[in-house]
Amino acid sequence: MNAVLPAPIWVDTPDALWQMRAHLLAQPRVAVDTEANSLYAFREQVCLIQFSIPEADYLLDPLTLHDLTPLADIFSNETIEKVFHAAEYDLLGLQRDYGFTFANIFDTMLAARILGYKQLGLGHLLAEKFQVELDKRYQKADWGARPLPPGLIDYARLDTHYLLDLRDCLEAELRARERLELAREDFQRSCYVTNGSRHLKERWERIEGQQDLTPREQTILNELCLCREKLAERLNRPLFKVLDDRRLLNLAQTAPQSLEALRAAGLSERQIDRFGRALLEAIERGQSAPVVRPTEIEKPAPAILGRLNKLKAWRKKKADELGVESDIILPRVYLMPLAEHNPRTAEALAAVMSDSPWRVKHFGAEILKTLGAKSSG
Repeated sequence: MNAVLPAPIWVDTPDALWQMRAHLLAQPRVAVDTEANSLYAFREQVCLIQFSIPEADYLLDPLTLHDLTPLADIFSNETIEKVFHAAEYDLLGLQRDYGFTFANIFDTMLAARILGYKQLGLGHLLAEKFQVELDKRYQKADWGARPLPPGLIDYARLDTHYLLDLRDCLEAELRARERLELAREDFQRSCYVTNGSRHLKERWERIEGQQDLTPREQTILNELCLCREKLAERLNRPLFKVLDDRRLLNLAQTAPQSLEALRAAGLSERQIDRFGRALLEAIERGQSAPVVRPTEIEKPAPAILGRLNKLKAWRKKKADELGVESDIILPRVYLMPLAEHNPRTAEALAAVMSDSPWRVKHFGAEILKTLGAKSSG
């Protein structure tokens, strides 16, 4: 049962922003969360930023306050710990929209993963630790809408109100399990985010099932993807709300030539009215355009691939022993460098994994053995 809490402080004026900033700068720890509109816009943006300190919960409206530079020295402050749950998404959004940089992060979801928790959602953890229930009705809300209804405001504040207490619970467990230093290493690494594209392949190549198409059908699919992107941008809607991937794949295979054929392919009357002509034109272009070629990604040499597979097999076995997911034992960021550099000594291993001395100390000998070398100490 949720306790009755004081109303959160709504921050939507420069004066209120500077007043909140002063309060946050005086804190050793600040809980933070963000809400975005990825389900409702072509280009998502941060639509709400929540902060909690022991004395107050703040809800900041970035749709009204366009200049958030006063917050920069909070996020980059090395003496103020910022507590997030599943920080990566929040940090990416804050850097993308405002150019913030980060220092001194505590990620409660990452802490829970390092401890081997199976249920990692904030709602589950709050229910387990504090008997607090989050209303699942609001998980897919439109955070870009204004005004936000009272229920949504209450839901947003609960995302940070208990985070500092949750952080303390998890830190105590990390200490007891002798994994706090490991967590701190991973928290530090999470501060460095990049907004560069993660995708090396074209969008059509990322649609499940495209590998079963003929080259000409793949070319039609590419034109349909480009068409959908233009439509989504014009309408300011997510791609899937224009046409989902499964439907796009079907159109590439069947290549309908008329509005009636689009109906037979399963498009709704509304979709046909709004997008039908553009889709038919994309299909026509795809039938005559130069055939697309899949993006070639250089494969590792057989020796490197062999070491990579050995490392993956070892970390899976070790993860099973310790009751965690395999990337907690050896995160992806280390796999390829280890396979490529093939360290033969403890010193060489430490150089490759310089930002994770805990793993070098606890797993170094096993990693070297897996790679066919012997630890020198």
